[in-house]
Amino acid sequence: MPIPKALSRGEEEFFFHCRVNGLTPEREFMFHPTRKWRFDFAFPKQKIAVEIEGVTGGMGGRHQRRSGLEGDAYKYNAAVLLGWRVLRYTPAMVTAGAAIDDVLEMMK
Repeated sequence: MPIPKALSRGEEEFFFHCRVNGLTPEREFMFHPTRKWRFDFAFPKQKIAVEIEGVTGGMGGRHQRRSGLEGDAYKYNAAVLLGWRVLRYTPAMVTAGAAIDDVLEMMK
């Protein structure tokens, strides 16, 4: 099994919020049976996925280029068709507590 990539600041903070709340998500979880798509964090039993998006300030990151946006759309739509609930957050949303609040609400 490959070593997961280093956590971004937003991912690190979300993982910390999970640990504080007693949650242990799987990192870099490959969810699709034939594609190599992965979620940043996944709770496979509940089929909840959390994606922490990268650059959002107009800096030309992968998620802001047409090909990146299109690739993400295919990935997220495929996940929904497989029964996953996909939550997407910016690092600022994670810091504000929105990500962990939503996950905790969905876990009820």
